Amino acid sequence: MAETGVPLLLVDDDEVFCATMARALGRRGYAVTVAHDSATALERAPGQRAAVIDLRIGEESGLALIAELHRRHPELAMVVLTGYASIATAVEAVKLGARHYLTKPADAAEVDQALRKARGDPDTPIAEHPMSVDRLEWEHLQRVLMEHGGNISAAARALGMHRRTLQRKLQKRPVRR
Repeated sequence: MAETGVPLLLVDDDEVFCATMARALGRRGYAVTVAHDSATALERAPGQRAAVIDLRIGEESGLALIAELHRRHPELAMVVLTGYASIATAVEAVKLGARHYLTKPADAAEVDQALRKARGDPDTPIAEHPMSVDRLEWEHLQRVLMEHGGNISAAARALGMHRRTLQRKLQKRPVRR
């Protein structure tokens, strides 16, 4: 996908990360446009061929942005790049129009490869071991949160836990498998 000057929209609220990733993707042949919030991303989306979108853009949901970008620009190749990966958000991102889902830290080579992949890979290895109990808890919390439209209070009630407890658990990085 990275012919010279391929227009790419990079959406992340972390300005240092954006500057670094924009330079690296620029060296790979992308003409990178940066946005640090959803409104700016929607303004800058026309004419872009690809987008790399963070799952959490400040207090905003990258999933909502993916849905709107896909509605307005169905040809846009979108990749989610997040430090808060979960099965629930990966499935939703793909359903909403993302082509691929990567976890941070990911480098420009991985992003480029994900943008080039138009289809799934049947040769992807299947995990040898089941998820840890901590990872299962993380995945369950993410699924319940998604079921309640990202509403932490409603998800906490459904889980039978205090809202602050759920917020604390969600602020932690996801546990590795």
